[in-house]
Amino acid sequence: MEKFEGLVQAVKNLETDFEKFYVKGQAAAGTRLRKGLSELRKQAQEVRKDIQDVKAQRKSEK
Repeated sequence: MEKFEGLVQAVKNLETDFEKFYVKGQAAAGTRLRKGLSELRKQAQEVRKDIQDVKAQRKSEK
């Protein structure tokens, strides 16, 4: 659950920059948003890798 909570927190952290970029039109917020989304993608990829590792481990235990 810790990894899920990390993903949720990362999305929540992007909320302010979403508003600043899309609603208020601040270009700098777009840069921060893109960086944050890149980090979110990295976290999601780590979770995907972990899922595959757990599945392989479970399969080998059978």
